[in-house]
Amino acid sequence: MIVQLKNNVKKEQTNQLILWLQAMGVETHITEGSLHTIIGLVGDTSKLDIDMIKALEIVENVQRIQEPYKNANRMFHEDDTVIEVGGAKIGGGNFLAIAGPCSVETEEQIIEVALAVKAAGAGMLRGGAFKPRTSPYSFQGLGPEGIRLLVEAKKASGLPIVTEIMDLSQLKYFDDVDVIQIGARNMQNFELLKEMGHTGKPILLKRGLSSTLEELLMSAEYIMAGGNEQVILCERGIRTFETYTRNTLDVSAIPVLKGRTHLPIILDPSHGTGVAKYVKPMSMAAAAAGADGLIIEVHNNPARALCDGPQSLTPDAFRKLMQDVDRIVEVVRGTKA
Repeated sequence: MIVQLKNNVKKEQTNQLILWLQAMGVETHITEGSLHTIIGLVGDTSKLDIDMIKALEIVENVQRIQEPYKNANRMFHEDDTVIEVGGAKIGGGNFLAIAGPCSVETEEQIIEVALAVKAAGAGMLRGGAFKPRTSPYSFQGLGPEGIRLLVEAKKASGLPIVTEIMDLSQLKYFDDVDVIQIGARNMQNFELLKEMGHTGKPILLKRGLSSTLEELLMSAEYIMAGGNEQVILCERGIRTFETYTRNTLDVSAIPVLKGRTHLPIILDPSHGTGVAKYVKPMSMAAAAAGADGLIIEVHNNPARALCDGPQSLTPDAFRKLMQDVDRIVEVVRGTKA
């Protein structure tokens, strides 16, 4: 349930209302927007008398919320959430490109790619150290050594780093990681999500291969319920009967989620299509649809990549992609990416 207050309500009146609501056994979350102050009520609100609350002098409106996610719900938080990492901003009109190889392979490779994507306009560096692979015989990543190399690339380029965690036992290696990624296979690993709520670090949460948008938002809710409101949602394609692409990239998820949550939403055209030549058109489509950013795989030699070479762009292809995406963002938002 949300309680929308009238304009110019005194602080003392708001505090009195909050104490009264809390005395009835519900938690209160206050959001002060540019136009309205909203009090979100979490808990058993079935016993609350809406008409009684509406009758209060300082109350503009009261609505019951049917969706089970509260913290992630735009009705509780009208304004877009803006997440800032090392000077890079995402959300609230800020468009951010995250780029880098699927897997960290060598120090030379990751630093070369980091410098290239930064020059092309990327605001963060991605790279896998712990890799969930379908086959147990595929390259599984360098593990802690991969994170060490990412940190070296961060020092060389100045870019904040994003990398995936697969298990709670790996968290001890993530002290110098700026953004922790929860991959599609772990989207409903609820114990892992709970722990992410206590990290204090931004979390990049990818949609599961067969998950609904409500399930994605509920996973974000697990993180936010633990006290961490810095969640970035990522649409990365879902499993369908189509075989011409690796997954089916759901661009419609962007406007749908925009209407339901205040959290930033990015799109992953690399995993969404699995084919390098489709990455650019889907990136442009995402920018036109209102995405807050992109996460793209870039490798200095895709033909020899240890992981996901067919969907990786060369640094030059990424530079050209960013030029075209810049134009789309400028038309849609009036600003460049």
